Amino acid sequence: MFLRQPLFDIARRKNSKRRKGAAIVLAVVLMTVLISMLAFSVDIGFIATSKSEARRTADAAALAGCWQLFDSSIQNVDAGIIDQQAMTTANAIAGLNSVCNSAPSLSMGNQDTDIELGYLSSLDGNASVVADPSNPYRAIRVKVRKTESFNGQIPLFFARVFGQNGRDMVVESTAAMASQIKGFGSPGEGSGTLSILPFAIDEATWNEMISGGGADNFRFDSNTSRVVNGSDGFREVNLYPQGTGSPGNRGTVDIGKENNSTADIARQIVDGISSEDLLLLGKPLVLSDSGTMTLNGDTGISAGVKDELTSIIGQTRI
Repeated sequence: MFLRQPLFDIARRKNSKRRKGAAIVLAVVLMTVLISMLAFSVDIGFIATSKSEARRTADAAALAGCWQLFDSSIQNVDAGIIDQQAMTTANAIAGLNSVCNSAPSLSMGNQDTDIELGYLSSLDGNASVVADPSNPYRAIRVKVRKTESFNGQIPLFFARVFGQNGRDMVVESTAAMASQIKGFGSPGEGSGTLSILPFAIDEATWNEMISGGGADNFRFDSNTSRVVNGSDGFREVNLYPQGTGSPGNRGTVDIGKENNSTADIARQIVDGISSEDLLLLGKPLVLSDSGTMTLNGDTGISAGVKDELTSIIGQTRI
C-alpha cells in the first residue's frame, strides 16, 4: 500500500522555508539598525559629557583670570603686566581640568588666541569684548577648543564603523567685573549690611598707597588667623600714628546719624553699615562725577574701638 502526501502539504513546507529566509534577512536589517542606534547613543552621550567638561574648564579658567585681574589691580601691578598675569592664570587653571581624559591647552598668541581681555558694554552673553576702557565691565573670555588642529577632536567609538573618527568642539565662557563702581546701594531690609569701615585717612597717605608707596611689613597668616611679619603685596596704614605729631590725619566718618557715638562706630566696624544707617544719612552713598563725597566726621580714632578692630583681623572691609 502506498500513501501519497497531499500536494497542499508540500506547498506549505516550501512557503515555510521562504518565510525562514525572509526572517533571517529581516533580522540582519534590524541588527544593523540596532547597532547604528547604539553607536549613535553612545557617541552622543560621550560628546555631551565632553562638552560639559569643556564648559566647566572654560568657566573655571575665565573666573580665575578675572580674579587675577582684580587681585593685580588692587596690588598696583603695572598695567602692562596685569593682562599677561590674567592670561597665565587662566591657562594654568585650564590645565588642571580634564576634557576627554586630557588637559586642554589655551592658545595665547596674537593670532588665533583663546583668551580675550578687554571690556564689555553690558552683561549680555552676546556682547563683544572690546578694548574701550569707557565700558563699565572689565572682562576675560576663554575659549576651550577640541579640534583636529588643536588639542585633538572628541574621539568617537561606534561611529568609526561609518568612517567618523572624531568631532570638533569649541566652548566659550566669559567672566566680568564692574570696573566703574561709584557707590553703594541699600543692603535692604533684614540683617544685610555693607562691609564698609567708617574710617578716613589724609589724602597724602592715600595717594602714596595707590601709587605703590608705603610700608608692606605684615601679612595675615590664615593658618593661625594672626598678623605676622612679612610682605604680602598690600600696603599698610597705621591707624594710631604714635609719635608722628599728626594724630588728626586719621578719623571716622558719620554714615548714619550725625555725630555717631563710639558705640555706633564699634557696631559698624564689626557688623557693617545697615540699611537704617543709610536711611539716617539722608543721601545716597555714591561718589559724584568728580569722584568725591562729603561726609561729616571726627578727627582722631578712639582707643575704645581697638577691640572691635582686633576682632575683624583677616576679614575684608572696604
